[in-house]
Amino acid sequence: MSIPFSLVALTTLHIRPFHLVLVAALAGTLAGLTGPAGAAAQEVWPDDDWPRSTPEAQGLDPEQLNELVALIREGERFPDLHGLLIVRNGHLVVEEYFGSWNPELLHTLQSVSKSFTSALIGIAIAEGHVESVDERVIDFFPQWRDELAQDPRWAAVCLQDLLTMRSGTDYHERGQDSPHFQLNRTPRGWDRFYLDRPMVRDPGTYWQYDSGAVILMSAMLKRRSELHADAYADRYLFAPLGIERSFWYRNREGHPHTGGGLSLLPRDMARFGLLYLRRGRWRDQQVVPAEWVEESTRQQVAFEPPRGHSTGYAYLWWILEPDPDGEGKERIYAAMGFRAQYIFVVPEHDMVVVVTGGTQSGRDQRRPIEFLYSHILPAVRR
Repeated sequence: MSIPFSLVALTTLHIRPFHLVLVAALAGTLAGLTGPAGAAAQEVWPDDDWPRSTPEAQGLDPEQLNELVALIREGERFPDLHGLLIVRNGHLVVEEYFGSWNPELLHTLQSVSKSFTSALIGIAIAEGHVESVDERVIDFFPQWRDELAQDPRWAAVCLQDLLTMRSGTDYHERGQDSPHFQLNRTPRGWDRFYLDRPMVRDPGTYWQYDSGAVILMSAMLKRRSELHADAYADRYLFAPLGIERSFWYRNREGHPHTGGGLSLLPRDMARFGLLYLRRGRWRDQQVVPAEWVEESTRQQVAFEPPRGHSTGYAYLWWILEPDPDGEGKERIYAAMGFRAQYIFVVPEHDMVVVVTGGTQSGRDQRRPIEFLYSHILPAVRR
C-alpha cells in the first residue's frame, strides 16, 4: 500500500544524526553486560532513550556493519534509504540516518502499518471486543448482513481470511485503476467500498495482496470498541510502549488507513519490534497476548516457490527464511512497506532491525532484505 510522502506529518526540528554508537567499554559494564559477547545479565528496556552499546560488545562484527553503512551512504548498491537501526539484546548498537533525515522526524511506515493493525486485532480479542479470528466479517456489520449474505461466499468470509489476505474478493493493487487506488481516492465509505467487492474465489483458498481487507479492520474495531483504530492504538499499544508521537492518514469519517497510513519515529518502530521479540511483553505488562504473537507470526500461507528470501505470510507479517548460518530453527519475520520500510525481527539472535527509505523501484525497495542476509546476519559472531 502506498501513501504519498506529502501526506505524512513531518517535524522541522533538526538534531545531529546519530551514527554507529561508539560507547566505551566501561559504559557497557555499567549497563550490566557480561562475557565476551556482551550477553545481558538482565533484560534491557528503553525509557525515553535507548540503552546504547557497541556492536562488538553485543556480539556483532563492527567491520561488517561499518561496510553496510558506508554502502548505504554511498547510495549506489543500496540507494535512497533514510535510516538504519539495529537493536541487539535490547541495546541500540547502530543508529544511522542518511541525507536530511534525523531521529526526530516522523517517517511514513506504508504497509508496515499492517503489522501494527495485526497487533490491535490480537489486543481486541484479549479485551473481548472481537470474539476470535473465526468470527464472520458480516457479523460486524449487521445493517448489511442480509445483503452480503446473498453471496454464500461473502457470508463465509471470516477475520482470519482478512488477516491472511485470502478473502476471495477481487481486491488488488495492480495499476492506477485497481480497486486499491480507487479506494485511496475515495474520501469516505471505505468499509462499504470493500464490502461491495465481488467475490471471485472461495475465502481462504487463494492469497492476493490486499490492503483493503486491512483497512476494513479499522471499521470493524470501531464497530466493536467505539474507538477508531488510532485511538485504540494510543490506549492499548502506544501508551504502554511509551510511544507519544504518531500520525495516521484518515478519511473524512475519521477512519485511519490501517493498511498503510501510519507514521512513527524510527526508534518507536524499533520499540514495536522489541515488543514482538519479547512475545508481546513490555517490562511487566503483557501488552499483546503471547499466544497472539506466536500465532500471528507463524506461517499461515506458504509461497511455492519462495519469493526470494520470503517463504510465506502470517497475520499481516511476512515470514523469511532462517539465518542460513544459524541453527535453522528460528523463523525471521518482518513488517514490510512500500519504498523500503522494514521492521525485521530475528528471535534467534535477539535482534531487531529497522529500515526506512524512499526508494522508487521495486528492486531497490527490496534491497534491505538483501543486506539483512549479506551483512547483518553474517555480522553475528557465532
